[in-house]
Amino acid sequence: MNDFGVHAVDVVVVGAGQAGLSAAYHLRRSGFEPDRDFVVLDHAPRPGGAWQFRWPSLTYGKVHGMHALPGKELTGADPARPSAEVIGAYFADYEESFGLRVHRPVEVSAVREGEGGRLRVETSEGVYSTRALINATGTWDRPFWPRYPGQETFRGRQLHTAQYPGPEAFAGQRVIVVGGGASGTQHLMEIAEVAAETTWVTRREPVYREGPFGEVEGRAAVALVEDRVRRGLPPQSVVSVTGLPLNDAVRSARERGILDRLPMFDRITPSGVAWDDGRTVEADVLLWATGFRAAIDHLAPLRLREAGGGIRVEGTRAVRDERVHLVGYGPSASTIGANRAGRAAVSEIGRLLRNAPRPVAAR
Repeated sequence: MNDFGVHAVDVVVVGAGQAGLSAAYHLRRSGFEPDRDFVVLDHAPRPGGAWQFRWPSLTYGKVHGMHALPGKELTGADPARPSAEVIGAYFADYEESFGLRVHRPVEVSAVREGEGGRLRVETSEGVYSTRALINATGTWDRPFWPRYPGQETFRGRQLHTAQYPGPEAFAGQRVIVVGGGASGTQHLMEIAEVAAETTWVTRREPVYREGPFGEVEGRAAVALVEDRVRRGLPPQSVVSVTGLPLNDAVRSARERGILDRLPMFDRITPSGVAWDDGRTVEADVLLWATGFRAAIDHLAPLRLREAGGGIRVEGTRAVRDERVHLVGYGPSASTIGANRAGRAAVSEIGRLLRNAPRPVAAR
């Protein structure tokens, strides 16, 4: 820390979920020392990334596609334990094992152009001056709430997936679940077991995926998201282009009528929802399983967004500023993608720092 309260480092990592910890691991392996050469900042109260906020009924055994962090496997986990507990403990052990020294809870309010070719990272624990930034903030902090006419008049309860407490909270109630993704179907199938009535509403007809989902299919899905990011459009999740897996639980729910989908309603009424054709559904709860957006508002001062609304990215590098890398963004939003992106970002940043003249820290 210099006399003016600015801490100068080579790299700041924002976020300590899967992508941020992967990046921190590869920084250490590349010879960067925590708190001297790089710092990891996380706004969450404890280790676990977004996993720590998952609903209790999402047990570890129900989690699909959770890939271990680089260098340390997750073994011996009880499939009946909540995923928040299992993965939170795994992340905490990972941070300790590799001495990553995550600073938390720390809020990053803005990243600006600094002095001497550096970036100025303004946080709740002070200002960092850095030569490069790895942004790994994910999406959990930006739940997307659609707006519909009459929404403010609804007398029942409205909540988002990010606030989902588990199915018990909906016992005996009439619940409308909005959203055709994996979370929406998962919530719906759980709630249907205890609710008085459930209704499923989606903007588009759900697409189900039968058969295995292998490497070829995965690459094709990632390529679609990658293309959007390369064109500067807001990224869609990889899951959004893969379709819903048609497993035994989904087949059973379809046979029982739980997954009979209605098209999107036109307006919300004090007691439910309504369509222009005269159809209405009464409800006590509206559950918005409508996804998330990238949490990147703190990067706004750098003017990285394109006209299409997204940040154009090549690999992990922001096209408008080679010092900024986004991991866990767009095509790297899956756990395995986040691991690969963390490694790739560190590799590119290593080349950048070796080839660039060492800038002077802000004073």
